[in-house]
Amino acid sequence: MTHIRFHNTKTRRREDFAPIDAANVRMYLCGPTVYDRAHLGNSRNVLLFDVLFRMFRHIYGDDHVTYVRNFTDVEDKINARAAETGRDIGDITAETIGWYHQDMDALGALRPTHEPRATDYIAQMVAMIDDLVAKGHAYAAEGHVLFAVASYENYGSLSGRSVDDMIAGARVEVAPYKRDPMDFVLWKPSGDGEPGWDSPWGRGRPGWHIECSVMAHALLGQSFDIHGGGNDLQFPHHENEIAQSACAHPEGEFARFWIHNEMLLVEGKKMSKSLGNFFTVRDLLDQGVPGEVIRLVMLGTHYGKTMDWTETRRAEAEQTLRKWYGILHGHGFGPDLVAALTADGKWQPDTEFIGVLANDLNTPGALARLHVLSKGKTPAALAGFAHGLDMLGLVSDWGALPLFDGAEAGPEVAPAIAARVDALLAQRAQARAAKDWSAADQVRDILTAAGVQVTDVGGQATWLPGPDFDAAKLGDL
Repeated sequence: MTHIRFHNTKTRRREDFAPIDAANVRMYLCGPTVYDRAHLGNSRNVLLFDVLFRMFRHIYGDDHVTYVRNFTDVEDKINARAAETGRDIGDITAETIGWYHQDMDALGALRPTHEPRATDYIAQMVAMIDDLVAKGHAYAAEGHVLFAVASYENYGSLSGRSVDDMIAGARVEVAPYKRDPMDFVLWKPSGDGEPGWDSPWGRGRPGWHIECSVMAHALLGQSFDIHGGGNDLQFPHHENEIAQSACAHPEGEFARFWIHNEMLLVEGKKMSKSLGNFFTVRDLLDQGVPGEVIRLVMLGTHYGKTMDWTETRRAEAEQTLRKWYGILHGHGFGPDLVAALTADGKWQPDTEFIGVLANDLNTPGALARLHVLSKGKTPAALAGFAHGLDMLGLVSDWGALPLFDGAEAGPEVAPAIAARVDALLAQRAQARAAKDWSAADQVRDILTAAGVQVTDVGGQATWLPGPDFDAAKLGDL
């Protein structure tokens, strides 16, 4: 069995992973609040968990992984959008869910096993809140029900901060009905025109945090394997989920592993409408950036590091995919060949590729391995390369392998010319290893003058003849 390790936010160290039940590996990702288009940063944890889902399906079997990603369809931002536009809340959430599916599908993300909507679990939320009140972990006040943070002694264990630190670093709502500033809302009253449901505390609606706890419990049980989201959710959302779930179901573990991804920058700056660098996934797609390119850029940075979306990285990703898809086209990869390789046992993953990916979802390392595997000279030798592209979601349909704007598979390069480029790249690598930067720059200048486009990923260099490629400028062949 593949050795799997993840950095567990809960323990703040990398740990070996073994599922609670190998026949049903269970994972939960906090999904979107559906009132507007998903911005680029929203897609990062979707792609992270999509790769995780694909890897688990490969290791444990397609029918032995349960992946839940929710839709928050009752929340104050949705109410504000309805008031602003005069539209029905149900119409807004239905439209936004449709947009979300279109955009994530375009990025090659598989649909989760379950996509629960919060409004379908209101009865279970009321029941869990009522249970927390009965156990002394929550209290009713002025139509609200609040979780009593002081009643859970391990509060703050996920973020590793004290309650005082959390108060200092968070926007804590000051309200006269709270016993403690850190107490958070489980249920709130609904006014006229706001969505609401009957409850023991009057007509109202749930707080945000209780929604995920209830949906996770309903679909994954009291203990499951992995929970995740962006690191901006670590506190207070995930901290609050743990507290209320542990108190409602003390016999369970809730999530054993927590995986959080870092945030996204655009050209080195935080995405902001005021800076003019805020855009949605749909904005990029409408500008003609293929979903596969967006996905490759995202996977090129480890999820535990801040990712910087730049025009340079976008161009490099498109260049890489042009070359990779050209290799697949050039060797006849499609449904028939994939079926034939599957039948004769050659459609197998590369063990090193899987090992790298299983080491804390090291997608940059896995991509570097694909650069090596892409050098195969026959379909059978390229099977591991093709399988790796499939597992990373960079090929969604073998019957419609992209070529990007009708581009051909790439100009044919004579073997002697290709060998010359490879030799120059080897010289450059040797010069870099020896820290002879002058020699490395000389080789770079030759390649640039000849129109050779070089991509360096994880210490591996690949190349593609550019539109101005001139083999005569490569020197002696």
